[in-house]
Amino acid sequence: MKKHLKIHLTGAVQGVGFRPFVYNTAKRFGLNGYVINDTHGVIIEVEGEERDINRFLIFLQTEKPPLAHIFSQEIQELPLKGFADFKIRKSKHRGKKEVFILPDISVCDECLKELDDPENRRYRYPFINCTNCGPRFSIIEKLPYDRPNTTMKQFRMCPECEKEYNDPEDRRFHAQPNACPVCGPHITLYSSDKKFITQKEEALEKTVRLLKEGNIIAVKGVGGFHLVCDATNDQALKKLRERKRRGEKPFAVMFRDINQIKEYAEITDFEEAVILSPERPVVIVRSKKETDLSPEVAPSLDRIGVFLPYSPLHYLLLNDYKKPLVMTSANLSDEPIVKDNDQAFEKLSLFTDYILVHNRRIKNRVDDSVVRVIDKRISFIRRSRGYAPLPVKLPFKLKRKVLAVGGHQKNTIAVGFDDKAFLSQHIGDLQTFDACRNFEEVIESFLSLYDFKPDVVVCDLHPSYFSTKWAKDFSQKNGVSLVQVQHHYSHALSLMAENQIKERIFAVSWDGTGYGDDGNLWGGEFFVCDYEGYERVSHFDYFRLIGGEKAVKEPRRVAISVLFSIFGENIPDTPCLKAFKEKEIDILYKMWEKGLNSPFSSSAGRLFDAAASILGIRQILSYEGQSGMIMENFYDRNVKDFYPFEIDNNVSWKPIFEEMIKDISDVSVKASRFINTLAEVVIRVYKEKGEGLKIGLTGGVFQNRFLTEKIIRLCEKEKISVVTHKKVPPNDGGISLGQLVFKGL
Repeated sequence: MKKHLKIHLTGAVQGVGFRPFVYNTAKRFGLNGYVINDTHGVIIEVEGEERDINRFLIFLQTEKPPLAHIFSQEIQELPLKGFADFKIRKSKHRGKKEVFILPDISVCDECLKELDDPENRRYRYPFINCTNCGPRFSIIEKLPYDRPNTTMKQFRMCPECEKEYNDPEDRRFHAQPNACPVCGPHITLYSSDKKFITQKEEALEKTVRLLKEGNIIAVKGVGGFHLVCDATNDQALKKLRERKRRGEKPFAVMFRDINQIKEYAEITDFEEAVILSPERPVVIVRSKKETDLSPEVAPSLDRIGVFLPYSPLHYLLLNDYKKPLVMTSANLSDEPIVKDNDQAFEKLSLFTDYILVHNRRIKNRVDDSVVRVIDKRISFIRRSRGYAPLPVKLPFKLKRKVLAVGGHQKNTIAVGFDDKAFLSQHIGDLQTFDACRNFEEVIESFLSLYDFKPDVVVCDLHPSYFSTKWAKDFSQKNGVSLVQVQHHYSHALSLMAENQIKERIFAVSWDGTGYGDDGNLWGGEFFVCDYEGYERVSHFDYFRLIGGEKAVKEPRRVAISVLFSIFGENIPDTPCLKAFKEKEIDILYKMWEKGLNSPFSSSAGRLFDAAASILGIRQILSYEGQSGMIMENFYDRNVKDFYPFEIDNNVSWKPIFEEMIKDISDVSVKASRFINTLAEVVIRVYKEKGEGLKIGLTGGVFQNRFLTEKIIRLCEKEKISVVTHKKVPPNDGGISLGQLVFKGL
């Protein structure tokens, strides 16, 4: 019996070879009809024998292209229409825009084979791509995802490329960035003062020679420029740190292949799988000792960020150069990654020797994603290239269209409608004019891409955040509702949303600092909460941050404040005491005693700083989170015990530090006991305040692998259900998701 079905699919179904897959599958089963892209996703009408249609429907799910992800499927039976054949129709551009925008995808194996084949017309072509790989989000200007709506519209395809593009049986059928050396983008090498040197293949060869001479080169990639130099060259890296004002913050290193990574790092099977995944994130792994990798790559750390080439240009560079290369975002500290050629000459010329550009315009700047593996799961540090802007499915449908603008550091924004939250790529810290302008550009881009007019805008409580000020201004100018959500509660909501949790949980929300309901700086919080609200059932006792913002960058100030609280002026001899002059200690004591520029905080992150200072690990930070990262170097799983602590509604840290100072063990044992203690605190407070609920771990402190894994092991032992982040970062990069779901907005 013949049937006629209309099938509407939503999800990641554009730019992944879905239409040619549907076309070829329909032909295989002798079905007639059509397939078309629209602003919702893909529409298919098929007509044929019922048995063949059923097989077709099964194939849609089981044999779909590897990058396709079907979010929803609606099927409607219609009267027979008498289609004569099966066609791919021209895309529809009208209607509500809901289709998923695919992230940029690393170069596939088939393209790499062609890239290495001297007989292939795309031999060593740095912009080779097909339906299964290549740029997506970085080049899209508007939906639907068709070539005229991307930055590839300026490149008219040659006859051979056009033939591939129009052939449903070709791997490059409707591959929007399709190009070749005859008709596509090319690379050009300049000196830092914009003098033309050479282009195309010669530019690549010259770049390799210049890197071998110790030069720093800005290289335009998929989502922006990288600053590139030899990862084994101490002098080149010192020069890069000095020019970029990088301090000791670690650099990411790109390797030729997985075998080369194994020469420099100890990786688990799961870490290897993440490194090799199509998303190609930077993965934090343990470094091997006694390699030729420069210590300037990751000073004072036993870990490095490794990743593999994800664009053809990277692949050619690494294979020609042979040795690993530092690939760090091309920007000054706290500024967005540079994406435009003119901007590169303006902003990068002072700290590069040469600039390698290409003429494919980047519409949306996208930094590299950074992850680490915690308890055999991916934990995001930065969710960006390869992942954004794919949505997070929510546990319920939103009542209104929501724009959430995130926090101040590691900013992301999110738009939400129905049961989907679309998180932006990493925007970064909103510290500079350019960073704030980028924040506004990303919002404009998202609102435009999805033709999105929010009913409500959500922001943080902190009155001084740029994102808060922007949201208030947007609300007034556009007549939309404004909602403000407490920072650490947003962390908890983010965790609940991505884990599809609908019930109340016991949320442990630990980070650096965030504005609390009482005006103090929270950061060591225990909540019992749901989407309607929260109860702050406990927190670490307050301590003063002497000097305010200065204390965030100087662990010694937090440590001295903690010691003043315990010992008054009679502080015992500790490394943090030696970090100050006697006169400075007198001034700091008066500030602490009178509360001069010394706000109260309950931050677990700052307690990590205090411990690092008291143990002599770090007195002044070069970058945020450095003390906690270095403390991981010292963690010893064989140390099982912990320091005493007290809970009288709130958690007293005084006994912890009193015992730490008395402890005559080596630093490794003391650091391990401190981390173990924090894990025990979580279990004890849970038993007193949240028993019977799930424990949720959220906030930047839970990027610490050993703390998080210790809590998970204790929960397993006590048969307590525990949830962690897997889809968005536990740090402030996940705040926008939490804001978006408050009260089911």
